[in-house]
Amino acid sequence: MPMSDHRAPSALPISVCMLVKNEMDRLPRTLAALAEFAEIVVLDSGSADGSVDYARNHGCVVYESEWFGFGAMRTKVFRYAQEPWILWLDADEIVTDGLLSSLRQLFRDGATADAYQINRMVHFMGKRVRHGDWFPDWNTRLFRSTCWEMDERPVHETIRVTGRVGRLRGLLEHHSYRDWSDRRARAERYAELWAAMEVSRGRRPRPGEAAIRGLWRFVRGYLLRLGFMDGLLGLRIAASIASETRLKYRLLRKGSDR
Repeated sequence: MPMSDHRAPSALPISVCMLVKNEMDRLPRTLAALAEFAEIVVLDSGSADGSVDYARNHGCVVYESEWFGFGAMRTKVFRYAQEPWILWLDADEIVTDGLLSSLRQLFRDGATADAYQINRMVHFMGKRVRHGDWFPDWNTRLFRSTCWEMDERPVHETIRVTGRVGRLRGLLEHHSYRDWSDRRARAERYAELWAAMEVSRGRRPRPGEAAIRGLWRFVRGYLLRLGFMDGLLGLRIAASIASETRLKYRLLRKGSDR
């Protein structure tokens, strides 16, 4: 296993930590942008497309595990990190040149915070999504390996850090969905996970909440957050998010009525 004192002198002192399952169509581009990082840790949950061999052959430290849910899996992969900093990266995300430049400067000048938020921009259907509910999308993704705690929710998991949180210039390219079919399938999966989580907490929806929240998400994303400036794609994204929101609350109603 690569250790901090074995890294190249110019390597960024960061363990890039990724969850992977059947990502061979994405891994080559994602890993190609990570040459300057001291360590890349991959936790695979049952790939059958060659992802494991590809990751090992391209310098990653690879572990394999059955699936325990997003939060638990994040905790597991972060604990494998050997470097003083961790970069939470998904296999569908690409570190841009601008972000890489910011990271070089951060460690050249000295970090003044304990964690940093990074802005993501979705690339979907061959276009950059610059408005609406998908952008800007600031997330805490870089943090010291000694000051984090994972909120182990089954979906939409978050990291909690002790200390100051700053922001970095540069973007993560987020190739979150392969096509509209993939978008619908994943939206349905996340809606089911979210509803099950909320039912387990005893939450019950109010009458008409599914329709009201769905309408609000459309108005917020398409009008208030300027989704219309992304043209037809912006309209379809706003409608898709509204549909996902309605589904979440319908499933919540169904689950809480049992």
